[in-house]
Amino acid sequence: MKSLLGCMAILEKHKPYVAMLFIQFVYAGMALLSKAAISKGMSPYVFVVYRQTFASLALSPFALFDSKHAAPLSCNLLCKLFLISLVGLTASSNLYYVSINYTSATFAAASTNTVPSITFIMAALIGMESISIKHMHGVAKILGSVLSLSGAIVFALVKGPPLHFMNWYPENQNQNSHSLTTVHSKGDCIKGSLMMLSANTAWSLWLILQGFAVKQYPAKFRLTILQCFFSFIQSAILAVVVERNPSAWRLGWDFHLLSVAYCGVIVTAICYWLQVCTIETKGPVFTAMFTPLALVITAIFSALCWKETLHWGSIGGTILLVVGLYSVLWGKKKEGVKVENREAEQAKAETRLECIIQH
Repeated sequence: MKSLLGCMAILEKHKPYVAMLFIQFVYAGMALLSKAAISKGMSPYVFVVYRQTFASLALSPFALFDSKHAAPLSCNLLCKLFLISLVGLTASSNLYYVSINYTSATFAAASTNTVPSITFIMAALIGMESISIKHMHGVAKILGSVLSLSGAIVFALVKGPPLHFMNWYPENQNQNSHSLTTVHSKGDCIKGSLMMLSANTAWSLWLILQGFAVKQYPAKFRLTILQCFFSFIQSAILAVVVERNPSAWRLGWDFHLLSVAYCGVIVTAICYWLQVCTIETKGPVFTAMFTPLALVITAIFSALCWKETLHWGSIGGTILLVVGLYSVLWGKKKEGVKVENREAEQAKAETRLECIIQH
């Protein structure tokens, strides 16, 4: 009993770390399950429709927590949310799931590490982020962005010799019924990689636009539910146009149902809530620091379960991605500390000035 209470106390003390570890395992599972479902014949467009349906239903009860922040929705705001959903959820999700059919689950997890760098570049272009090569943190953000994008390109295009110590199956067994490692042409690999980076770019744009949307409508859960619902409508229209075969919409008690339910309920609903709680207590930099862990988990389980062959080129690309990610995060953290110190100094100066005026 004492040992159980001791474990509970340790978990309570390290709750943010446990939450982030759980989230990274969930994200790794998303890449693995979605890759498996689409490789086994499920339409990526239909997959997005069902995922957004499950996400909207799963998030609906959380709308009750936003009753204090609820505000009337204007027609103008609804139109903005519709467009934000079109870019960030519909375009990003459809590009992601179409591209994962031409790439691997490991590359999908690896490319996620480019999101902070792409977001920084886009924010800098529209004037939301400052670029200063006079300071170390400015150089770190620029260099980190270049390294992250270079790592994604190396991961996609440079193969090199295979990693034999992560290949647990004989070569003649790699193409059996349990393997998802379909050999694609060089053109398909490039197309899939470009589509995956486009999906991350759309997601980065959504992150920037989300900041403006939250200021106008601070009820975060209701905001997310509305965007998931809009994305469901948009994705359904796209899927109806693209997927004319009625059998593609059939969803039974099988692996496809498990995949869409997992991505919709656990990834979107539960992980969203956990991330919000962790960001409130530890900040966004803390949550972003755990992102490479999902890549490691995905790579191990892809090689173990789906018999994916990893190459030394992928290792090189991964190193560039991770170094670039932490470089951007370090630059952002240092910049935040300098801003806080500057604001504190200004507050002290204003206090001294008030004291002088009063005396």
